[in-house]
Amino acid sequence: MDLIFLRRFLPAVLTAVCALGQAQELKPIQLPPPQTEGGRPLMQVLKERATSREFRADKLPPQVLSNLLWAAWGVNRSDSGKRTAPSASNRQEIEIYAAMADGLYLYDAKTHALKGVLAADLRAATGNQEFVGQAPLNLVYVADLSRMGGGDPQRHAMTLGADTGFIAQNVYLFCASERLATVVRGLVDREKLAQVMKLRPDQRITYSQTVGYPR
Repeated sequence: MDLIFLRRFLPAVLTAVCALGQAQELKPIQLPPPQTEGGRPLMQVLKERATSREFRADKLPPQVLSNLLWAAWGVNRSDSGKRTAPSASNRQEIEIYAAMADGLYLYDAKTHALKGVLAADLRAATGNQEFVGQAPLNLVYVADLSRMGGGDPQRHAMTLGADTGFIAQNVYLFCASERLATVVRGLVDREKLAQVMKLRPDQRITYSQTVGYPR
């Protein structure tokens, strides 16, 4: 009886599961325009810039998320497409993935939107510390090696680290201005995370950065 049941109903079950997976596909999120006016004085923000590893689980509002991503790596000169952080030869090889409770997104600076990548909570996979799975946002910095061209791999590695650092510092300063907590993390199982994120062979995870409200 069990075998007959499986033969009769298993195809329908598999079809339903596939349909459920399709229904759970992430839709893109159009972020509100960034608020580029105001903020706290730069010298005060530099004075208060700090690392924190204690976060509340409160979700970041859309406007805060918008301002944060624009400050990190947004387009600040629309005529040339250049960004809020520098990159070597303006290659713009660093991409920001945002891991949140509802899924993994890719930040598209040109449209100032989040593109859905995976409908799964990958926050805990973005680092080896317990807090990463509880904080509302983990940014994963991914280098697109196809934009680097030929040359010395060691020199490229230094460039990728520096370009990531520029973006991460922008996040630090924004968080200090908005009284958010943040920490850059190198303690990441990059190979495992790359598999979970379904990255291409020419994509390389550099660092991750956790953001949220301080506990």
